[in-house]
Parts: sequence; structure tokens; C-alpha cells
Amino acid sequence: MLSLFGTRYALPAGTVKEEFNDYEETIIPVPTQAPIRAGERRIKIEELDSLARGAFKAYETLNRIQSIVYPIAYETNENMLVCAPTGAGKTDVAMLTVLRCLYQYCSTPPQKGSTEIDFTIAKNDFKIVYVAPMKALAAEIVEKMGKRLKFLGVSVRELTGDMQLTKAEIMATQFIVTTPEKWDVITRKGTGDVELAQKVKLLIIDEVHLLNEDRGAVIESIIARTLRQVESSQSLIRIVGLSATLPNYLDVAAFLRVNPYQGLFFFDGGFRPVPLEQHFLGIKGKANSVPSNERMNRACFDKVSDLVREGHQVMVFVHARKETVKTAQMLKEEVLNESLGDYFDCSAEPKFVGHRRDIAKSRNKEMKELFPYGFGIHHAGMLRSDRSLTERMFADGCLKVLCCTATLAWGVNLPAYAVVIKGTQVYDSQKGSFVDLSILDVLQIFGRAGRPQYETHGVGYILTTHDKISHYVSAITQQHPIESKFIENIVDNLNAEISLGTVTNLSEAVTWLSYTYLYVRMKKNPMVYGMDHSEPAKDPLLGSKRHEIIVDAARKLARCQMIIFDETTGYLTPTVLGRISSNFYIKHTSIEIFNGLMKPRMTEADVLSMMSMSSEFDNIRSRESEHKELKGLLEKACACDIRGGTESTPGKVNILLQTYISNAYIDDFALVSDCGYVAQNAGRIARALFEIALNRNWGPTSSIVLAINKSIEKRLWTFQHPLQQMGLPKDVMQKLEDRSYDISIEEMRDMEPTELGDLIRHPRMGLTISRCVDQFPMLMLDAKIFPITRNVLNVELTITPDFVWNERLHGSSEPWWIWAEDSDSVEIYYSEYFILHRKQLGETMKIVFTVPIVEPLPSEIYIRATSDRWLGAETVLPVSFENLVLPQLYPPPTELLDLRPLPVTALRNDVLEAICAQKFTHFNPVQTQIFHTLYNTDNNALIGAPTGSGKTVAAELAMWRALGQHPGSKVLYIAPMKSLVTEKAQDWNKRLMGPMNKRLVELTGDVNRDVKIIESADIIVTTPEKWDSVSRNQRSRSCINKVSCVIIDEIHLLGGESGGPILEVIVSRMNYMGSKFDKKIRLVGLSTPLANAQDLADWLGVKKSGLFNFGHSVRPVPLEIYVDGFPGKLYCPRMATMNKPIYAAIKTHSPTQPVIVFVSSRQQTCLTAQDLIAYCGMEDNPRQWLRTDDMEMEMILNQVDDEALKMSLAFGIAIHHSSLTDNDRRIVEELFLNLKIQILIGTSTLAWGINLPAHLVIIKGTEFYNYKSGRYVDYPITHVLQMMGRAGRPQFDNTGITRVFVQDSKKNFFKKFLYEPYPVESNLHKSMDDYIHAEIMDKTIKTKQDALDYITWTYFYRRLQQNPTYYGLDDLSQRGLNTYMSNIVNEVTERLESSGYLEIQNDFDLILKTPKE
Repeated sequence: MLSLFGTRYALPAGTVKEEFNDYEETIIPVPTQAPIRAGERRIKIEELDSLARGAFKAYETLNRIQSIVYPIAYETNENMLVCAPTGAGKTDVAMLTVLRCLYQYCSTPPQKGSTEIDFTIAKNDFKIVYVAPMKALAAEIVEKMGKRLKFLGVSVRELTGDMQLTKAEIMATQFIVTTPEKWDVITRKGTGDVELAQKVKLLIIDEVHLLNEDRGAVIESIIARTLRQVESSQSLIRIVGLSATLPNYLDVAAFLRVNPYQGLFFFDGGFRPVPLEQHFLGIKGKANSVPSNERMNRACFDKVSDLVREGHQVMVFVHARKETVKTAQMLKEEVLNESLGDYFDCSAEPKFVGHRRDIAKSRNKEMKELFPYGFGIHHAGMLRSDRSLTERMFADGCLKVLCCTATLAWGVNLPAYAVVIKGTQVYDSQKGSFVDLSILDVLQIFGRAGRPQYETHGVGYILTTHDKISHYVSAITQQHPIESKFIENIVDNLNAEISLGTVTNLSEAVTWLSYTYLYVRMKKNPMVYGMDHSEPAKDPLLGSKRHEIIVDAARKLARCQMIIFDETTGYLTPTVLGRISSNFYIKHTSIEIFNGLMKPRMTEADVLSMMSMSSEFDNIRSRESEHKELKGLLEKACACDIRGGTESTPGKVNILLQTYISNAYIDDFALVSDCGYVAQNAGRIARALFEIALNRNWGPTSSIVLAINKSIEKRLWTFQHPLQQMGLPKDVMQKLEDRSYDISIEEMRDMEPTELGDLIRHPRMGLTISRCVDQFPMLMLDAKIFPITRNVLNVELTITPDFVWNERLHGSSEPWWIWAEDSDSVEIYYSEYFILHRKQLGETMKIVFTVPIVEPLPSEIYIRATSDRWLGAETVLPVSFENLVLPQLYPPPTELLDLRPLPVTALRNDVLEAICAQKFTHFNPVQTQIFHTLYNTDNNALIGAPTGSGKTVAAELAMWRALGQHPGSKVLYIAPMKSLVTEKAQDWNKRLMGPMNKRLVELTGDVNRDVKIIESADIIVTTPEKWDSVSRNQRSRSCINKVSCVIIDEIHLLGGESGGPILEVIVSRMNYMGSKFDKKIRLVGLSTPLANAQDLADWLGVKKSGLFNFGHSVRPVPLEIYVDGFPGKLYCPRMATMNKPIYAAIKTHSPTQPVIVFVSSRQQTCLTAQDLIAYCGMEDNPRQWLRTDDMEMEMILNQVDDEALKMSLAFGIAIHHSSLTDNDRRIVEELFLNLKIQILIGTSTLAWGINLPAHLVIIKGTEFYNYKSGRYVDYPITHVLQMMGRAGRPQFDNTGITRVFVQDSKKNFFKKFLYEPYPVESNLHKSMDDYIHAEIMDKTIKTKQDALDYITWTYFYRRLQQNPTYYGLDDLSQRGLNTYMSNIVNEVTERLESSGYLEIQNDFDLILKTPKE
């Protein structure tokens, strides 16, 4: 015989072919059983160890197949592929591999010959994932496996579209049963479930032969991703594939990376526990014609009636839900016509009466009608309860014939003696036409024939048209190789990998394709994939073909704006749109539709209409028979306009979606099923659309889409009363809804319970409603605004929860969206996902953010807080700009003059020239321009220049001037951080003190010095806090008076909340005291470029000639800055997604030059280093960043204490944080400075304390955990600038490069201020009490007038007049200013008096109280 493919094949021995009037029948007899092989024996359960015995305690022995695979399945970690007929016990093979995984995590090895469980399992160290092709099958596996592993306390849970698990539940579960799509969604998210994916130690793919089906692409995708993870993380994940018998099992084994000599097992039909007799009937006549259909019905009835007469139960499989009823009714009528009712009567069965009682309660009228005649129906459109009842009735023998769809064969293990497949035409929604029933479905259905306990064999019938019979006979006996379907979904799968960060360029994408089954089959069968048969011979690895596939897919993604594809370099960069579509499993074709239809303003009708056009619903067809009911639903259940009517797919989808929200009753079971499918997908699509709208900063669309998403989840329209969500009785809600005047939650809160009872004419419900109203989530908002520049506004938002927490309703947290909109409510300036935890109830929380403003000023902006879960839970706060006064325009920066660089001989001092000559021969352009002012005059100076432009030399010039011109005087150097002070002290002691013959003393909180030592020092290096306490000390006053020059480094940190006020107080005190005693002290301030340098200069007493405020561009080494946005609401998962881009950035910008990566915490240094080591492991040279030989490295590692540092140093990566010992830190700094290692990962303090420049600086995240506020907060912009300043080495680099990785919502803010100077504002007014009290103790302030005078010397007073709104000054007249100042003094002194620190006499004098008083 010839098959459809033109190949010859022989039918099994004993095959009979018969001709009848209506059909031709081919009968293939029961196959002979496979012979027993040498050495083969059944393994007895009592021979197993205690772990395996517990799971197999219901068995006496393993069956043949399980006994053969046992040594590999349970005694090794080999990847496996087991091909065996349906019903051969593959689930128990999976159980053996599960037990093997558990075995490896037992505290002591389980003992053979014992049933005692004398070991514990480390349940938090692993996860087992079982991927089942259908939800119904997943539920069955959970039930089976859960029962059998219960004795070990192993938790088995289902994770599918129907069964969601919280993060805590996932963490507490060891064995997760899921579907391919769900596992794909979980593993394609770079954030969130990383830990879950990393803990997987065993991945079982059931029915792996589905690679041939449309869903096969998903299976390929998850296996390819797992294989790559195994290679990249060097971790062991065992992959076990279970499949029906398939001819090209070697290909599938190659794809699963199975060793064909160890883990590959192929069992043919001879291993079936119940052998199968197969009948193929080819019905004569034209397919789908009336005569042909009648012959098909007749043949079906003949076979079914013969089987029932013989006393057997029969399952008849059809391919549409309605066909189940039609066929059952046709058979029933034929039975009645031929008076065969007695054979079909089941009333004698023992459980018949009970089932008759159960079926009477069902709503399904067809089921009720058919039951008395011994017929049942089963399909996915039925209610779960009805399906379960049907399954029980058939299993108990109370139904003779069950008409069902193929889902029963997959989802439920319900065997019968005989199965009949009636017709092989199946409607394929994607193709919009009928296609042949797949061979795999036929095999699965035939697998249900024969019950192991009752019969020696089973019988399978397939009724098809005459032209198809040879196809099915050939396919089932010879079986065609299964092919890959990956090419059809290549675009979306490529997008998922790019979004995940596993594919960043064309070569990685081409490599990724080599992990797929598509690649395996393209080499074997090129013509199926559009290639010439000679191509694999010319290009054995198919490099050019893979490249062509990837480029084609990448172009499509780029057209949809889902990636940025640079065809010249081959880089593939994900966009936010691509990430959203990957995370929410949205097809690229849908994204294309949304791109065309989404607008900044949309109505609910627009959004619903757009969602209905999504490609996800292409498989829903509008059927003629449904139009009447759809029209009825349109009239009674749809709140929004429908475009397209009932005939079009979008129209039908829209009606069903609105019907779902309205909770309307649907009669037609097919429509019920379609409605469920629509609702299930619509929630996901709405979420994706919300994220897209929010990313585009479209306020109205974001609000509408979020509301629709909540409507779908709650099945409630936005115009219905929000209390519907509280579970109140229907009649109560009806009375509330029927009122002519809508009453809001706010109004109801103001009413007494009795009034609420009267409102709904149900007094006893008043208290319940009052309680519900109080528990309805609400937030109170209050905002203060602080202008920073003329176009940037700081907003301090105070959030107070205003509801009663109910654990049942609210859980442990309530998520909210906070966003600020423009005055027209069109553009979102800022958005944040805010989680309110139960423990925060009763507290007020603060969020600080910036919004842009444009002139002319709008009248107001709106801040909106919307619940992520509750409809109607929304607060809008208008923020008026009526009294807003913007700060004045700032003068332009100092121009860098084109001067000839000064040689060091300009110092005219041999000692100093020799010191400088060690490092350079000429001053750089910035130093040349400021040289005269600092070295040749005593004028106060303020130098604003970028980090890395040589400000240390500026400090040294001022110091040398003071020591040279005022012998015997002291120089005071103040730096706002201990690490800076220590670094400066070490550097100057090493370089300057010896040659200059001077003495330096370091004063910090860690180092206490005697007054005598301070007196003997020429240079004092200290922090503001330490100098504050020293300068207050009466004993040290004499040496303070000897200070001739004060150098304040990083003076822009004056604007910081922690150390800023104290810095301001020190300078204010010096100015104040200087004015009283007429003593001149030179002040030199060093800073980054400032926006308002003139104000700071005026306050420091700097004349025009002493002010140098250069722009960011004057660095000696120019800086390239790249700001990269990363999605993700949660901090730790977002950080994890940055590691691959860090690696890519190093390879791109600085493959061989030094790199510093700044992170926020000690833990992040280790996590980042681990991931970078893993990426290095995938390269040809994993130790590419190490620049020293093994011998020297070995000696160095022996001196290192920290284990994490030891591991990373071996790869040329160092970590640096405050918990390292001094010795470890010193080793790291020396290795990096001497270029022995290339990568340094440190916490942000490294930027201040150690002068270690690098070619590339990467700032991984701009937030740190603030223990005071208990949340992640942003670094001050000055810290980010300081870190950036470490990029670029003056002697080696032409440019420095900085990559700043930020949360995507903050990208625009950083883009603005990393390129522009930042203004410095005072924070003194926030802690005025402490400093006024300190000055009163020092007797500097004795009266309220003194306090007022003292404040006028502060920077705060200077800025108060320049930026009044920032400090809350509304009246700008002199009188208004005086009143404001007087109020501050009065409030501060009154607070101090009420706290018992001082006494106010005559409302003027301030008398300090002693502790006794």
C-alpha cells in the first residue's frame, strides 16, 4: 500500500479488509504482546526503599514498563524520554523521577527493606514542575500525586488559569502542576518569579508529542528556556518527557538533551496493558453530503448497538459540543425504532436510584432527557458538576453509551470497552475551516479503550470518509514523524526572550533557536520548513536559515514598536510595549491593533470595542444559530454601544464581555463557554492596556481601562453602587440602586446607622451597612508643593488610610495607584504603585515626587489615588497653583576660558612644585582658571565643577596660600562624610605632610583627639558634626581662633536632609561670630555645578572674582551618560533584571578597561557578582576579567577573609562594602588600582570614600532602603552625580561612560538633572529647634532678637526670599517676611519652653533651664 506521502507501508499481519454497501472496513487485530527480554523482571514494591514504598503502597509490583525504566528513573539523574502507549502507566514513571528528586533532599538516605520514615526533606530547597497539556489533566495529576505524597508532607498544588497561587503559596509548595502556557508566562517574567524558576530541579513534560500540535510552540519555548537556564546558571534541572509512541523519538530525545543510550525508552503497542483491536470505517459518498452523513449515522448506530448487545459500554467521540446531543438523540431514536431499549436499560444497576435523584437536580435538560434511555453527554461547555456526575454515572455502569468530545479523552481517566470516533472533521478556529482530526487525538481516544481490570482487550472504531481512510490507517500503523510548530509563534516567542533579557542580539537569538525542536527537525526534514533539501548539506548547522528566521521575526517586532532592532549592529533592545506584551501574553498582532486604535482620551465603549478586536479572540466565530440570543443579550445586558453587530467576531466578543460584566443569564451552552473564554482573556488584555496607557502617560485612558479591568474582575459596572462589592443581600442593593438620587460612600459615612436603615427601608440592616461603609477602602490625601527650579516642582504627598481594616475583605495589603495629572486631566506627570499594608493603618505615609511645570502656569494639577482592586475607591486632590511663586531664573555657568595650561612652576615654591610633579607637570584647564584667585589672593571662593575635574588640587592651593601667608595659623578642611575625611587624611599624610613638614589631625566620630593634639596640628580634617561639637567646647576656643582658612568640600550637600543643616549652622556661626569680633576667616567652598551658585556665594561672602561655577561639560575627561529604564514595581526582582544588561554594558563599553558597579546594599554586591560570574561561565574564557596569574591570585586569596569575596576575586570581580574587614578592603582597592582585576562592585559610599576612577561606571538602581521610613527611597541627586564622577580616568581615557539604571517611571527626572545643574535649598527650617537650643546653651543667643539675628546669617534666610513657596512664605512684602521670621522664632522658643529646655521671660529673654529645674 502507498501512504499519502507516497511511501510504501505494510499492514500488520492478520489485517482484514471488508466491503459493505455503505462503507469499507479495515480491521487490524490485537497485536501480539512484546516478548519478555533476557533479565527482565517485575520489581516488587517491598524491594524498594522506605521513600518509594510509601508512594507505591497500593501496588505489589511495578508493571513491565515501570520495572524496565526503574534503574534510570530512580537511581540516576539522567534526562529521560519515555514513549509508551496511552494507559501503560507513564504517570508512575513520572512518580519515580519525582521520588528521585525528593531522595536527593532527604536528611539521611531512605533505607531499603524498611517502611519507617526516619528522614526529613529539605522542602525549601527545590521545586518540581509537572507540565500537563490541559487544565483538566492538571487537576487529575494534583489529586493523584497529592494523595500519594501526603505521607511525606510534600505539598502538590495546581497553578493554571483557573487556579492562581499567591507568592507565599508558591513558596510553600514543592510540587507544582501547571499547563505549558502558564509555565511560559511565569518563566518569561524577568521580575517576580525568578526565585521560583531558579529552584526548579525537575521538569516533567507530559504528552510531549503535542509538539506537533498548535500548542507545541509553547512546549518548545519552555524547554528551550530551561535548557539555556541549565547552561547559563550551571545548575542541574532534570527534564523528563512522557509521550505516546512516536516514530521519530530520536529527534525528540535530541531536543530534550536525552542520552539515547541511557534515558531513552520506546515501548510499542505490544506493551499496552490492554491490547487494542482497531477498526477503520471509510463511509462512501461525498464528504459532508446528506447521504454521506446518513450513512455515517447508520454505521455508528450499527456498531454501537452491536457492542451494547454484547453487554459492553461504549464511548462515542464527536467533534462539536452540539454534536454530542445530536448523536445521542439520533442513537436513542434508532434504539426506540428498532425496539432495542432493553439492552440499553441500566435500572438494574445498584447505584441507579441514587444517580436518578442527582440528575433531577441538574439544570441540563438534555442530560435529564437522555438518562432514562442509558445515554449520557459530556463536553467542556457543561457545568463542572454536570460533567462530574456524568463521569460517575458511566463509571458505575448507569449509562451504556456516552457521547462526548475529545476533551474527555485528555482530561479524565474514564475507560470503556469500546470507543467510537464518529467523523474526523474538526473545526479549527484559527484557520476558520474544518481540518482532519489529529493522529495524536485519535491515539489518545483509542487509549481509552479497554479497562485493565475487566477485559483482555479493547476495541477502537474510527468512522471517517472514504477518501481519508488510507491516511488514518497509514498514520496509526506506520506513524508519521512529528514536526515542529515553533515557526508559527516565532515572533512572540522571540519577543519573550528579548524582554526576559536572555537574547540581546542576533547571534544570541540564532543560538537560542538551536535549542528548539524546530532546529532538530529543520536539519532532518528541510522541505517542510520551506528549505531546499540540499541546504543542510551545504550548511550543516543551518546558520544562515536561522539568521533569516530571526531577522524576519525581529523586523515584525520592530514594526509593532515592541523592540528596537539595530540591523547594523544586530542589537535587539526590548521596549516597554514589548515587555508588557510578553508579561501579559499578548500577541504581536494584537499590539499592532492597539497601536492603531489607542488614544489619550477614550470612552468605555471605545476601550471595549478595541479589546474585542484583539487577535486573542480570532478563534471565536459568530454562528448563525446564536444571533437571536446575542440580539437579546445586546438589548438587555449591554451598557455600552456595540460596533459591528452580532454577525461579526468583535461584535459577538463585545456582547459576551458586557454580558459577563452584567451577570446576565445565557441559555446556549456554546455561548456560555465562549463567554467564559472571553472573560478569562479580557481581564489580562485590560491589564496590559492599562500598563500601556500608564506608560504613555495618558490619564483618561488609564482611568477607564483600569475601571474596565476591575469591572471584569468584580462583574460590576462602574455606574453601579460601589457597596455591591461588599457582599450585601441583593434586595438591600436593589433598594440602594433604585433611588432616584445616587448617594455616595462619603455621604453615607456622615449618616447614622438608623438613617442608613431608613434609607433602604430596612432598619435592622442599618448597622451592617454602616460597617460596610466604614470598611470600604478610602484614602485621605494632602499635598505640599516646593518649587525646585522654574520648571520642576517637588510634591510632598501625605496619605492617610481612612477605613476600617477587615482581614476577610482586604487581606494583608491593599494596592493603590497614585498619579499626578495636568489641569486638563490628560497627561500623567508621575505615577506610582503604592501598597498599603495592614500595619500602616492609622499612620500617615509620605511620598515625595517631582512634576514638570510649564509657563504660563496652569491653575492647578490633580493628584489621584485609585484602588487597584475596588471599583469606586478613588480620591482626587486638586493642588492649586494660585499662590505659587517660582524661583528666579538662574545665571548661566562660568565659561571655561581657553587659557594656556599653567606649569607647576607657577607655585614658586620648590617643595610644592616637587609634590605636584609626582602627578602632573601642568594644571588642567579648570585649575588654571581658578589658580590666581585661590593661590594669589585671600578672597573667599566658591568652585563649582563636576566630580573628577581636579577640585582636590583647588583645596590644596587654598591650603598652601593660608599656611604660606599666615604662618602659625591653622587650615580647617570639612567634608560631609567620614569616608571622605579618612581618604583625604590618608592621601595628604602620605603625599604632603612629610615634604611640607606640617602636622595633620583627623577628627571624626571614630577618632577622638585631645585638645593638645588639635592645638599642635596645622591642618585639621573633620566632619561637620565633629567640628560642631569641638567648636562649642570652651577649651578648644583658643585653637579655633587660630583658623585662617576653612575649606568646605562637597558644599552642595548643604541641601541634604541628614547632614545639610549642621553644615549650614557651622558656616552661619562662623559668619555670625566673625561679624561680632571682626575677625576675617577665608571660606573656600567646593561643589558640583550648581543652579543657584550666586545665592550660595553671597551667603559665603564670595565676591564676583571668587565665584567659579562651571557647567557639567568642563570635565577633563568628557562623560557619556546613558539612562536606562527598567520595569517592575518591586525592588528586588527589578534589580535582578539589571544583571544581564550590566554584563552586556561591560562587554559593549569596557570589555578590557576597569569598571565600577554601584549598588545599594551589601546583599546586592554579592547577588550582582554571582550573576556576572554565571554569565562569564558561558563564555570561552570565564576568567576574562582577571589580569594576574594563578599563583599570585592563590597567595592573595589566602589573605582574604570574606568567602563571597574569595569566590568573586577568582573571576576578576571584587565586592566592596562596609562589612568587609579593613584588610579585605585594602586588598580589593590595591588590586583594582593596579588593574589586576577589572570589575569592582561596591555600595554607594565607595563613591565618596575612595578615589578609584574607572572607564565605565554603572549605577544599578537609584534607590536604597531607608530604615527610618521602612521603604525604598531615592538617593539624593548629589549622590548619583558623585557616583557618575568616578567615570573617566584623566591619564588614560578620552571619555568616561556612565550607565544609570533606574525604574522606568523615574527615567525622565534623571535625564533632566543629570545634564543640568541642581539647585541647593536649605533644610535648616526642618530642624531649627535643635540648633537654636544649642546656640542658647553656648550663650550665643540670649534673647529672641539674637535668635532672629542669628537666623538672618543662615543660608535658609538667603533662599527664603529667592524661593518663598518652597519654605511656605506667602506674603512677599517686607512686613510679610518679618512676620514669617518672628513666627518661626516664637514657635521654636515656645516648643523649647514646653519641652522644659528654657524659660521665656518678658516674652523676650531666653533663660536656659538646668536639668534639675
